[in-house]
Amino acid sequence: MRKFDIRNIKIRKVNVDQLNDKMLLANLYVTQALTLIIGIAWVLFQGRNPFSLLKLPQSNDFALWGAGLAIVVLLFDLGISRFVPEEASDDGGVNDRIFSTRAIWHIAVISLVVSLCEEILFRGAIQYAIGPYWTSIIFAAIHVRYLRHWIPTGLVFSISYGLGWIMIHTGTLWAPILAHFLVDLVMGCIIRLRREEK
Repeated sequence: MRKFDIRNIKIRKVNVDQLNDKMLLANLYVTQALTLIIGIAWVLFQGRNPFSLLKLPQSNDFALWGAGLAIVVLLFDLGISRFVPEEASDDGGVNDRIFSTRAIWHIAVISLVVSLCEEILFRGAIQYAIGPYWTSIIFAAIHVRYLRHWIPTGLVFSISYGLGWIMIHTGTLWAPILAHFLVDLVMGCIIRLRREEK
């Protein structure tokens, strides 16, 4: 039996086009699981109960704020896409690869998983520690695929700041979770339907 030697592990940069569909999805779900684990660990390290983050609010106001922010983001994003050349907002084809061939129900599942995991980490843990501004800088920085172009980077920063602001305003994590979910769901469906039209 051969012994495992960590020195034999080789890491190489892989382009999104080199990943097959199963590997792309596995990468997506593994990174979201790691995001959730880090978020929960950070909340526990802060001496807080992670389950309290997902406590349902007394009022439905959070839904209005979440849906309202999602509508503003979607209108702004669709407006920008009409006037900005496609190469200025290119993400390397990642979103197209993730959403273009998915069933609508799978786009909804991906959107839900991403919104829950990322909001628990960023709004639930990091924002609690350092506030919405620095959290938004980190949020924009981890969306590496957008960093090559200033328009999508600025948009991701602004969306993150908006998510942080509605969490502060409503006092619940459910507002940014809802907004994040709706933005990802609608944009994923638009990418999917665009492909069907071609």
